[in-house]
Amino acid sequence: MSSDIPNDMRRYYALRAREYERIYAKPERQADIAAVKAWLPPLFDSRQVLEVACGTGYWTPFAAASCASWTATDVNDEVLTLARAKPLPHERVQFMLADAYALGVPRQFDAAFAGFWWSHVPLERSSEWLDGLHACLLPGARVVLIDNRYVEGSSQPVTRRDDLGNSYQTRRLDDGSTFEVLKNFPAEDDMRRLLGTRAKEFSWTQWPYFWACTYLVA
Repeated sequence: MSSDIPNDMRRYYALRAREYERIYAKPERQADIAAVKAWLPPLFDSRQVLEVACGTGYWTPFAAASCASWTATDVNDEVLTLARAKPLPHERVQFMLADAYALGVPRQFDAAFAGFWWSHVPLERSSEWLDGLHACLLPGARVVLIDNRYVEGSSQPVTRRDDLGNSYQTRRLDDGSTFEVLKNFPAEDDMRRLLGTRAKEFSWTQWPYFWACTYLVA
């Protein structure tokens, strides 16, 4: 399938599929991970949820625990294969190959979730991505975004910034290949300004290593 996601990023995550979840084994992040796992399910209780860029599906079993239905999407078959093998309520959860910038789903969802995807959206495309997501959602739908905070000594160092303000990390895979990966770290005020009149009931939650924002589509 064609994709609006840069080929190098798409290839990086395909190659990293079986290495990806090691990031959740970092000892210093365990308290945060447990807190997020407990925090997520009530947000999607009885809702029809669209998950964007689900990756290996690490968060899906927790977030989908009490949903009405869950459609998890990703652009890479390699990660979806791993996601489908997770312990899930399969009668309510389905997976679909889809580009995060061109989801191609009907406007039938009353909630959306994107875990650790927002940081990979270039600043210059953030409005475009939000508008594309909202086009798949009913008015009043709840949106939940979760991502990393930059923490010195735990996060990969930022190795470059471009003229538009995007930051990048250099990452190495087990096979020795290296990739430059876009990874932005927004603050609460950044998200509030960007969402503007698109959102209502905006809320920001922050843990030592992660942040989350929730809002309703205006």
